[in-house]
Amino acid sequence: MARIKRLAVFTSGGDAPGMNAAIRAVVRTGLSYDLEVFGILRGYKGMINNDFIPLYSKSVGHIIQQGGTILRTARCAEFRTEEGRKKAYENLKKNKIDAVIVIGGDGSFSGAGIFSAEYDIPFVGIPGTIDNDMYGTDFTIGFDTALNTVTEAIDRIKDTATSHDRIFFVEVMGRDAGFIAVRAGIATGAEGVLIPEIDNQEKLLTHFIKKNPHKKSHIFIVAEGNKGGGAVVLTEAMKKEFPELSIRATVLGHTQRGGSPTAFDRFLASRLGVAAVDALMDNQRSVMVGYKNHEVIHMPFNKTIKGARTVSADLIRVSDILTT
Repeated sequence: MARIKRLAVFTSGGDAPGMNAAIRAVVRTGLSYDLEVFGILRGYKGMINNDFIPLYSKSVGHIIQQGGTILRTARCAEFRTEEGRKKAYENLKKNKIDAVIVIGGDGSFSGAGIFSAEYDIPFVGIPGTIDNDMYGTDFTIGFDTALNTVTEAIDRIKDTATSHDRIFFVEVMGRDAGFIAVRAGIATGAEGVLIPEIDNQEKLLTHFIKKNPHKKSHIFIVAEGNKGGGAVVLTEAMKKEFPELSIRATVLGHTQRGGSPTAFDRFLASRLGVAAVDALMDNQRSVMVGYKNHEVIHMPFNKTIKGARTVSADLIRVSDILTT
């Protein structure tokens, strides 16, 4: 691999608290290696549209505490085509970019893996998604902040649920995995958690409500990818089953993505940002820098993309014990 002189960084997919901390770490680590660092605006879309900006140490000052991403993010169907990737490559060469760091999820890494196989530009990935469902890392940037946001929201909902003898179905993000739902359920003392990993949990809801007739307020947390439907669907079904009860649905939605990152997410993003640049300077390519057992690890893109990470049986057991 030729010596790296110019490095680019971009964020892709859904935003996650801590992405700015990762950008900051990448920029300042790159500068410590005497590299020129550029940011690509709006992910792969910006790569195709030639939206490159130079980044300096002062460019990333006072952003570690900010949510979202200063580089913006966007979906880009054009990058999935050979023509789109060719445009992206031409722009990278035009800007004399020697290596790229992508901060995002498995879709972002999939695109990076395909691109670096077609063109001789090394990519390294930093996992940034609130869902925490990336194979090869214990934690992704943004998960801890989202979990704290959900926990605070449910604590507030529990106050009104108790005051009104009301049942709430609270929907949290988690399209393919229930990490937020399970951990938030344990953290808030919820009466039940419904996640994509387990089928037919809806039958247990009816049983639970019937066996606890003296308790009028319940909190049930529902991951958006739950196979039996989200909070609104379950609320309507339970209203028909128990018309005498007061049942409501709350969808937390994109509030889970925003806000100032927690100390842990700032630490994780900073450490992985440094590790990503170190990996490139060590001639690594097509790898994700992850965090397992409190140590930085390197995981090939193809393993990260093909591997599935779901909530462990042990964590589900803990949740089941504490919600009965």
